[in-house]
Amino acid sequence: MKGPVERERQYYRIRVQNCVLTIMDVRKILCDRYGSRDFMRGFERLEAEAANLDMANVSEGDILLVEQATNALLSELGKIFEAGKAGPLYMRPLN
Repeated sequence: MKGPVERERQYYRIRVQNCVLTIMDVRKILCDRYGSRDFMRGFERLEAEAANLDMANVSEGDILLVEQATNALLSELGKIFEAGKAGPLYMRPLN
């Protein structure tokens, strides 16, 4: 059975993974449509860094920063998608 510290770390990892997976979905769509290698390198680095995070050294504040940064990025990209300049994010509903 996991103790409270292990559960907290697992919860942090899930929250970070949700952010990264959301960003990776957007990255894939942008890469497929625009293929800018320089632009995509930043996303690839993010994915690699997130995989190497040591949850023992992460705090709630760190996770909040990741979530806020993800929301800010999605907000900026959302303006592009809402303006119709990038087409739909998904071709069909996922759920």
